[in-house]
Amino acid sequence: MFKPVQIFADWLTYSVFGLGSGTLAGGAVNFFVFDTIKIFLLLAGIIFAVSMLRTFLPPAKVREIILKKSRFSGHLWAAALGIITPFCTCSAIPLFLGFVQTGIPLGVTFSFLVASPMINEVALIMLFGMFGFKIAALYALSGYVIAVVSGLIIGRLGLEHLLEGFDQSKRIKNAVFGTEMSWGERSAFAVEYTKDILKTVWPYVLIGIGIGAWIHGYVPENFLARWAGADKWYAVPLATLVGIPLYSNAAGVIPLVSALTEKGVAMGTTLAFMMAVTGLSLPEFLILRRVMKLKLLFVFFGIVGAGIVFTGFLFNFVMR
Repeated sequence: MFKPVQIFADWLTYSVFGLGSGTLAGGAVNFFVFDTIKIFLLLAGIIFAVSMLRTFLPPAKVREIILKKSRFSGHLWAAALGIITPFCTCSAIPLFLGFVQTGIPLGVTFSFLVASPMINEVALIMLFGMFGFKIAALYALSGYVIAVVSGLIIGRLGLEHLLEGFDQSKRIKNAVFGTEMSWGERSAFAVEYTKDILKTVWPYVLIGIGIGAWIHGYVPENFLARWAGADKWYAVPLATLVGIPLYSNAAGVIPLVSALTEKGVAMGTTLAFMMAVTGLSLPEFLILRRVMKLKLLFVFFGIVGAGIVFTGFLFNFVMR
């Protein structure tokens, strides 16, 4: 599928730039060019497709679907909708607040909040393109289970009284989505949304690819594996803790995941790092602090963090 991209990357790196195919610089530049083109092609295609799908799911309809279901099925629906709706934590939080304000149970809204940044359509497509169906499916399943279980636990604890500090009079603005839109209007929305997302994420993507290219070209073989291999019991929790202070979206961190796995870091360890960066970032903590008391925040981070660590160990066990 991406053979023409590889041919172009080889031509640009070795013919135009004149770098040797066996040199460290040549390998790093080739990795950067190939992954940049491939990832942006994947991003543009999948964001456009999902944007078209979103025109059939207005926010009011989403809330109606969740509220009509039982509490358990509400968690399942909320986590599933989190996968295909907002792109990152910052865009998920306003919807999270809107769900709370409309009376959707707190635990159900947390299932949405966990799933939204941790697992999304872009991450799935990129993982599929880089690692194949098995890894992408395991990632999707593990993230989905974490979101549902986290919401169920938080719902059982009855922590609604720990919400604070947001204006109850505000509501989510409903976009003019629905069956009344023409295909031309849907396409126009999808094109604009795709442009907006690409404008937002391209720096993260390039930074992620750049770091990945440097690791690919200059970090010695097996260096990282000695410190973060599957046989190291501390690797997964350490990767999770390291990922929390950082912030990126899945599109920006997946190239780094690719480079780390190429250097021998266990798949579960790298995915735990990615999930922590996208689902438990420090900026997310600061934003949520405006609407939650510290106790609820620590409960939320603790439950999700435990789920991420478990997923990392599970991947390392399965992929041995």
